[in-house]
Amino acid sequence: MTSDVSSDSEATPWLDPAQQIVWRRWVALTTEINAALNRSLQERGQVSISDYEVLVVLSETEDRCLRVSELARCIGWERSRLSHHVGRMEKRGLVRRVAAVEDARGAVVHLTEQGLDTIVGIAPLHVRDVRRVFFDGMTDEEFAALDSFTGRLMDRLRPDDEVLAPGAATRRGA
Repeated sequence: MTSDVSSDSEATPWLDPAQQIVWRRWVALTTEINAALNRSLQERGQVSISDYEVLVVLSETEDRCLRVSELARCIGWERSRLSHHVGRMEKRGLVRRVAAVEDARGAVVHLTEQGLDTIVGIAPLHVRDVRRVFFDGMTDEEFAALDSFTGRLMDRLRPDDEVLAPGAATRRGA
Protein backbone atom coordinates (compact mmCIF):
# COMPACT_ATOMS: atom_id res chain seq x y z
CA MET A 1 0.00 0.00 0.00
CA THR A 2 2.73 2.48 0.83
CA SER A 3 4.20 2.01 -2.65
CA ASP A 4 0.87 3.15 -4.17
CA VAL A 5 0.86 6.25 -1.99
CA SER A 6 4.43 7.19 -2.84
CA SER A 7 3.93 6.60 -6.56
CA ASP A 8 0.77 8.74 -6.49
CA SER A 9 2.64 11.38 -4.54
CA GLU A 10 5.51 11.43 -7.03
CA ALA A 11 3.09 11.83 -9.93
CA THR A 12 1.08 14.60 -8.25
CA PRO A 13 1.69 18.04 -9.76
CA TRP A 14 1.75 19.91 -6.43
CA LEU A 15 0.80 23.55 -6.27
CA ASP A 16 3.72 25.94 -6.33
CA PRO A 17 3.95 28.52 -3.52
CA ALA A 18 2.14 31.25 -5.49
CA GLN A 19 -0.66 28.84 -6.49
CA GLN A 20 -1.00 27.72 -2.86
CA ILE A 21 -1.44 31.32 -1.71
CA VAL A 22 -4.02 32.10 -4.40
CA TRP A 23 -5.93 28.85 -3.75
CA ARG A 24 -5.98 29.34 0.02
CA ARG A 25 -7.02 32.97 -0.44
CA TRP A 26 -9.84 31.85 -2.78
CA VAL A 27 -11.09 29.27 -0.26
CA ALA A 28 -10.91 31.76 2.62
CA LEU A 29 -12.55 34.48 0.53
CA THR A 30 -15.51 32.37 -0.57
CA THR A 31 -15.97 31.17 3.02
CA GLU A 32 -15.83 34.73 4.40
CA ILE A 33 -18.21 36.14 1.76
CA ASN A 34 -20.77 33.40 2.39
CA ALA A 35 -20.44 33.79 6.16
CA ALA A 36 -20.91 37.58 6.00
CA LEU A 37 -23.94 37.29 3.71
CA ASN A 38 -25.39 34.46 5.81
CA ARG A 39 -25.04 36.48 9.04
CA SER A 40 -26.79 39.45 7.46
CA LEU A 41 -29.65 37.31 6.12
CA GLN A 42 -30.07 35.63 9.50
CA GLU A 43 -30.10 38.95 11.36
CA ARG A 44 -32.36 40.83 8.94
CA GLY A 45 -34.65 38.17 7.57
CA GLN A 46 -34.35 35.10 9.76
CA VAL A 47 -33.31 33.05 6.70
CA SER A 48 -30.02 31.39 5.90
CA ILE A 49 -28.10 31.85 2.69
CA SER A 50 -29.22 28.33 1.78
CA ASP A 51 -32.86 29.30 2.36
CA TYR A 52 -32.27 32.35 0.19
CA GLU A 53 -30.87 30.26 -2.67
CA VAL A 54 -33.97 28.05 -2.67
CA LEU A 55 -36.33 31.03 -2.42
CA VAL A 56 -34.61 32.89 -5.27
CA VAL A 57 -34.74 29.97 -7.67
CA LEU A 58 -38.39 29.25 -6.91
CA SER A 59 -39.37 32.93 -7.11
CA GLU A 60 -37.84 33.18 -10.60
CA THR A 61 -39.87 30.31 -12.07
CA GLU A 62 -43.13 30.97 -13.89
CA ASP A 63 -45.29 28.92 -11.51
CA ARG A 64 -43.05 29.45 -8.45
CA CYS A 65 -42.43 25.72 -8.25
CA LEU A 66 -39.92 23.11 -9.45
CA ARG A 67 -39.42 19.39 -9.18
CA VAL A 68 -36.96 18.54 -6.41
CA SER A 69 -34.47 17.14 -8.94
CA GLU A 70 -34.57 20.30 -11.06
CA LEU A 71 -34.28 22.58 -8.03
CA ALA A 72 -31.28 20.57 -6.82
CA ARG A 73 -29.66 20.88 -10.26
CA CYS A 74 -30.25 24.64 -10.37
CA ILE A 75 -28.68 25.16 -6.96
CA GLY A 76 -25.93 22.58 -7.40
CA TRP A 77 -26.91 20.48 -4.40
CA GLU A 78 -27.41 16.75 -3.97
CA ARG A 79 -31.08 15.80 -3.93
CA SER A 80 -30.81 14.37 -0.42
CA ARG A 81 -29.37 17.63 0.94
CA LEU A 82 -32.11 19.61 -0.75
CA SER A 83 -34.80 17.26 0.51
CA HIS A 84 -33.66 17.70 4.12
CA HIS A 85 -33.37 21.46 3.70
CA VAL A 86 -36.80 21.75 2.09
CA GLY A 87 -38.23 19.83 5.04
CA ARG A 88 -36.87 22.45 7.42
CA MET A 89 -38.18 25.27 5.22
CA GLU A 90 -41.62 23.60 5.10
CA LYS A 91 -41.83 23.65 8.90
CA ARG A 92 -41.28 27.41 8.77
CA GLY A 93 -43.96 27.90 6.08
CA LEU A 94 -41.59 29.12 3.33
CA VAL A 95 -42.24 26.28 0.88
CA ARG A 96 -44.50 23.26 0.52
CA ARG A 97 -43.74 19.96 -1.11
CA VAL A 98 -46.35 17.94 -3.00
CA ALA A 99 -46.27 14.77 -5.07
CA ALA A 100 -45.69 15.39 -8.77
CA VAL A 101 -48.89 14.97 -10.78
CA GLU A 102 -47.21 13.09 -13.65
CA ASP A 103 -45.00 10.95 -11.43
CA ALA A 104 -46.13 10.05 -7.89
CA ARG A 105 -42.54 9.10 -6.99
CA GLY A 106 -41.35 12.63 -7.68
CA ALA A 107 -42.04 15.76 -5.67
CA VAL A 108 -42.55 19.39 -6.54
CA VAL A 109 -41.48 22.24 -4.25
CA HIS A 110 -43.81 25.26 -4.25
CA LEU A 111 -42.98 28.71 -2.95
CA THR A 112 -45.66 29.73 -0.43
CA GLU A 113 -47.03 33.24 -0.02
CA GLN A 114 -44.97 33.51 3.16
CA GLY A 115 -41.89 32.43 1.21
CA LEU A 116 -42.62 34.97 -1.50
CA ASP A 117 -43.14 37.73 1.08
CA THR A 118 -39.84 36.73 2.69
CA ILE A 119 -37.82 36.89 -0.52
CA VAL A 120 -39.47 40.13 -1.62
CA GLY A 121 -38.69 41.69 1.76
CA ILE A 122 -35.10 40.52 2.13
CA ALA A 123 -33.87 40.69 -1.49
CA PRO A 124 -33.21 44.46 -1.57
CA LEU A 125 -31.18 44.24 1.65
CA HIS A 126 -29.27 41.22 0.36
CA VAL A 127 -28.46 42.96 -2.92
CA ARG A 128 -27.04 45.91 -0.99
CA ASP A 129 -24.89 43.53 1.04
CA VAL A 130 -23.66 41.74 -2.11
CA ARG A 131 -22.71 45.09 -3.64
CA ARG A 132 -20.93 46.19 -0.45
CA VAL A 133 -19.09 42.92 0.16
CA PHE A 134 -18.32 41.93 -3.43
CA PHE A 135 -18.75 44.59 -6.13
CA ASP A 136 -17.95 47.93 -4.49
CA GLY A 137 -14.53 49.11 -5.60
CA MET A 138 -14.33 46.66 -8.51
CA THR A 139 -13.26 48.27 -11.79
CA ASP A 140 -14.91 47.44 -15.12
CA GLU A 141 -11.74 45.62 -16.13
CA GLU A 142 -11.72 43.57 -12.93
CA PHE A 143 -15.40 42.74 -13.45
CA ALA A 144 -14.75 41.57 -17.03
CA ALA A 145 -11.76 39.47 -15.93
CA LEU A 146 -13.74 37.93 -13.05
CA ASP A 147 -16.68 37.22 -15.36
CA SER A 148 -14.39 35.48 -17.84
CA PHE A 149 -12.51 33.52 -15.18
CA THR A 150 -15.52 32.35 -13.17
CA GLY A 151 -17.44 31.60 -16.37
CA ARG A 152 -14.68 29.29 -17.60
CA LEU A 153 -14.53 27.54 -14.24
CA MET A 154 -18.28 27.00 -14.18
CA ASP A 155 -18.20 25.83 -17.80
CA ARG A 156 -15.90 22.99 -16.70
CA LEU A 157 -18.15 22.11 -13.79
CA ARG A 158 -21.57 22.74 -15.40
CA PRO A 159 -21.02 22.77 -19.18
CA ASP A 160 -24.75 22.87 -20.01
CA ASP A 161 -25.66 25.80 -17.76
CA GLU A 162 -26.20 28.83 -20.03
CA VAL A 163 -26.81 31.20 -17.14
CA LEU A 164 -23.36 30.52 -15.67
CA ALA A 165 -21.50 30.23 -19.00
CA PRO A 166 -18.42 32.34 -19.82
CA GLY A 167 -19.37 35.90 -20.77
CA ALA A 168 -23.01 35.47 -19.69
CA ALA A 169 -22.84 38.48 -17.37
CA THR A 170 -21.46 40.85 -19.97
CA ARG A 171 -23.80 39.50 -22.68
CA ARG A 172 -26.75 40.27 -20.40
CA GLY A 173 -25.45 43.71 -19.54
CA ALA A 174 -25.15 42.81 -15.86
